[in-house]
Amino acid sequence: MNQFHLLRHTLLNRLQTLSLILFIGGYLVLLGYLIWGRDGIVWLLLAGTVIVLLSPTASLQLVMRLYRARPLHRSEAPELYRILGQLAERAGLSVLPTLYYLPSRMVNAFAVGSPQQAAVAVTEGLLNTLDYRELSGVLAHEISHIRNNDIRVMGLADMASRLTSTLSTVGQFLLLINLPLILFSNVQVNWLLVMILLFAPQLSALAQLGLSRTREYDADLNAAQLTGDPEGLAQALVKLEQRQRGLWRILMPGYQIPEPSLLRTHPPTEERVRRLLELKQPVEDGMANVNFSTQVPVFRVRHEGRPIRSPRRHLSGLWY
Repeated sequence: MNQFHLLRHTLLNRLQTLSLILFIGGYLVLLGYLIWGRDGIVWLLLAGTVIVLLSPTASLQLVMRLYRARPLHRSEAPELYRILGQLAERAGLSVLPTLYYLPSRMVNAFAVGSPQQAAVAVTEGLLNTLDYRELSGVLAHEISHIRNNDIRVMGLADMASRLTSTLSTVGQFLLLINLPLILFSNVQVNWLLVMILLFAPQLSALAQLGLSRTREYDADLNAAQLTGDPEGLAQALVKLEQRQRGLWRILMPGYQIPEPSLLRTHPPTEERVRRLLELKQPVEDGMANVNFSTQVPVFRVRHEGRPIRSPRRHLSGLWY
């Protein structure tokens, strides 16, 4: 990726982070003023600042233990580590992310951490389904998330959503217990406050979903630039979509109702594939393809117990 695109992503990242902070601050200012006046503004802003600054960040090891994942040693997957190292070098990461193995039949991968310390987890189902070319695209996608610090931004967006939802729940509870007083006295209800309490969580959740979809499109573009092979990632996405639909048909026979596009954390696979295939022209900066094989990796790991199902959502709130 050239300096222009790198600068663009850096500025976009900071702008979105600033927008989230302004949203949290604006919501707290408005809510505090409507409830307690100027004193409410001061107290809620102080509380919001403390929450943002002291928001807990789980360590990589803790997240992976929650997923029951373990480190994948270089001797077990030398080709994967070679590809990962090549992609990390192209992405400008100073530290190579650690690979983790998740003994699950689900076809999935996800990243956690920051550019200074990160990890990429791959499932048994992913390794047994995709060939090295497709795995290169998936790893490049996760590397892009790490380089662009998407995990931190989406974690902040999730915190904003949880904060507005919590305040809304508390406000509605207080309104409910005071309902008799409102009905049988001359107490005036601030209906603007009621509307804010009702609709702010929904608006925050929609903003979070929109941000997540934008980040996914950017990660796809970055992955194509890192590998020089957008078709590899497109093929991987198609396989992941087919496996996911197959799982739903097994669990819920006759299930045909599509998920509303507005509520998808990830963009539609068809649209992602279409955008990737449009990049099949000579890649930017003349970057050569990652050197990969089109064979499915011969990879088997002994693990105790039966394969587990990976969680649907990790601590940052971001779906992968």
